Amino acid sequence: MIVDCHTHIFSPEIISGREEHVQREAWFSHLYGAPNARMASARELVAEMDRCGIDRAVVCGFAWNSFDLYVETNSYIANAVSRFPDRLIGFANVPPLHPKALAELERCLDLGFRGIGELKPEGQGFDLADGASLKPLAGMAAENGLPMLVHLSEPVGHLYPGKGGTSPRKGFEFASKHPGIRLIYAHWGGGLPFYELMPDVREALSNVWYDCSASPYLYRPDIYRVAIDVLGRDKILFGSDYPLISPERYIQELDSLGLREEERNAILGDNAIALLGLEKA
Repeated sequence: MIVDCHTHIFSPEIISGREEHVQREAWFSHLYGAPNARMASARELVAEMDRCGIDRAVVCGFAWNSFDLYVETNSYIANAVSRFPDRLIGFANVPPLHPKALAELERCLDLGFRGIGELKPEGQGFDLADGASLKPLAGMAAENGLPMLVHLSEPVGHLYPGKGGTSPRKGFEFASKHPGIRLIYAHWGGGLPFYELMPDVREALSNVWYDCSASPYLYRPDIYRVAIDVLGRDKILFGSDYPLISPERYIQELDSLGLREEERNAILGDNAIALLGLEKA
């Protein structure tokens, strides 16, 4: 059973109105202003899952400026999950500092969402290291057992759209302050796994998992072997960031590494099944 823990979908209406949103939404323009930046609907995602042999996928929305677009996107995700209940798992996105954020998250819980994310600090105007302002959202996540998917980025290397400045240090601080939340740090946590060689850091990050989204753009394939050696196999999640990259590319990389079967299975599905409480097919 293969579970993709990090994908994004948009409604057909938002896709067809792309140019309008590019004009009105600064972060959307930053990421999707280029004509070749891919967007996908739920139906397109499921078709890609079928092509690549993916059984389940976590679906996320986007970091909008307009609160109404959060509501619209969350509603679309809820509808998509209802149409593909055995394939899609909904994560709700809300702007953490907005006065209606908790009410929208409550609505999403009533609709059957299983987590929060992908939160993007730069796109949503918050600082991950600011414990006070994030306390209400973090408290609701902990109270309801909601995993939280957060965008982190590496503080060195080349620039690219959406990289941002939410560093491993900020991810460490947030996890340390909120040990009751199961955190998924996207994009290998911006390199945070390597600090788990430090015993005190490893202990503080016991509630953190790392997805490999965008890995082919950022790291050599042998990062999987290095991460397994540092973290163990149980803290690594397969996440494609589709439609940015096809899930097929990750599977090809993993299969080229000669991993043990239990390591491959853990990364591609078993860890997500345990984290999200899914039934194994």
